[in-house]
Amino acid sequence: MDFNFTQEQSMFRDAVKGWAQRALADDALERARNPEFPFDVARQACEAGLLGITIPQEDGGLGGKLMDAVIAIEQVALVCPKSADVIQAGSFGAIRTFSEYATPDQKQRYLTRLLRGEAVIGLGMTEAEAGSAVTDLKTFARPDPSGDGWLLKGGKVFTSHSEEADVFLIYCRFGEGVGQIGSVIIERGAPGFTMGKSATYLNGEHWCPLFFDDVPVPQANVLLGPGGFKKQITGFNAERLGNSARALALGRHAFNIARNYAAERKQFGRTLSDFQGLQWKFADMYAQLEAAQLLLYRAAISADQGLPDAQQTAVAKLMCNEAGFRVSNEAMQVMGGLGYCGESLVEYCFRKTRGWQIAGGSLEMMRNRIAEGVFDTRFSQRAPQVGGAG
Repeated sequence: MDFNFTQEQSMFRDAVKGWAQRALADDALERARNPEFPFDVARQACEAGLLGITIPQEDGGLGGKLMDAVIAIEQVALVCPKSADVIQAGSFGAIRTFSEYATPDQKQRYLTRLLRGEAVIGLGMTEAEAGSAVTDLKTFARPDPSGDGWLLKGGKVFTSHSEEADVFLIYCRFGEGVGQIGSVIIERGAPGFTMGKSATYLNGEHWCPLFFDDVPVPQANVLLGPGGFKKQITGFNAERLGNSARALALGRHAFNIARNYAAERKQFGRTLSDFQGLQWKFADMYAQLEAAQLLLYRAAISADQGLPDAQQTAVAKLMCNEAGFRVSNEAMQVMGGLGYCGESLVEYCFRKTRGWQIAGGSLEMMRNRIAEGVFDTRFSQRAPQVGGAG
């Protein structure tokens, strides 16, 4: 396998890097401190052709490949870590699932604004009693007796962009069993749709619980009806590649800051880089980043022939999440109090990469998936059913 970029990919990488340095570098620290979604960056990214990279051209996107979006995330994150979220939101996750399965009417109503950077979509999957066990979700859509639509009842937690999103893609069930799980589109302000008290993540961003009390859902707002769960969860592997790319790129961002610091900072009459203990730290950090990078690229390149391979994606996410966090942690240690301080982006990278070890499939779930591939079998995590008395 050739791991070198093609000429087109190299040109794209350099173009994104140049744009990020011109448009984003000066305010990178200020953006990291701001918990809100950076719509100003989203609009600039739209003008630069960096939204909808993986969305087909007929839907208003660029028709690029997952690898192109990974490259864009990396180059933006190396300049402004917070702005990498914009590239993620514009090419991975909910917007890509929406583009894949939405009707022409749904695309016309919602996708155009999303691709212009004027709005962001929220993805509601997790529930209080259904986190990693997403098939246990209880949010239910029952037929609306007054029309041809549905009434949605239930709630979600940890929903992405819950404070800023104008539209939400909500996983729900239309009946009992996995085969009855699908998804619906809910607009902010819909009757019966309310939000709870805002809470703050470790990375400084906010989220709030969502509550649905018989929210009317017209049939025109059903994205995937009963039987849609497998399509949705298969497409979620692409979301994990975006997660992996950001985690790794933020680790590399922290690494670059710490490397420059170690090359200039003097203690005991020597630069920090002269001490073998720190040399070994940087050697280990570099090796971890490079190894994870190859696994990420393998998964992204393989996905260009179709949906991402679940096994390759799980391996890439596991290693990128761990490498990004470990390197951010070590970079903070190298820089001491300065790295721990909010005046440096290193501590932001540390806080941000910690969350990605949970979001998009926890590291424990990734290990479960990898083990299934190793043994070519399905390991159920559920408690064994107890038979009735005979």
